[in-house]
Amino acid sequence: MAAGSAIRGSRVGAGPMGEEERGEAAPRVTISYWCANGHETRPSFVDDPGTTVPAIWDCPRCGFPAGTDPMAPPTPPRTEPYKTHLAYVKERRTDADGAVLLEEALAALRARRGQPVAA
Repeated sequence: MAAGSAIRGSRVGAGPMGEEERGEAAPRVTISYWCANGHETRPSFVDDPGTTVPAIWDCPRCGFPAGTDPMAPPTPPRTEPYKTHLAYVKERRTDADGAVLLEEALAALRARRGQPVAA
């Protein structure tokens, strides 16, 4: 016969917990949302006149916004691709401007090193 504690293998708060300990659950309403990929999400909300149900819900599968109309789901947000520093510079300057700046920088570098400046 093994000696031990009567609560061995249980945790604090464990045990049969039913409606009498928790209280009654609030009445709920389930709303279906569809995203642009066709995923259906069915969150439940409290069925209370003061509660407003959101028009858009984030899809847990793909992260796109989902709406309540399956035939016209919200369009996914357009994300801009990552741009490098060079891409931003090329938006502001033409190739001719870049060539002029490069020649000026090379002339200044050659002047500091004591090399002759090419014309």
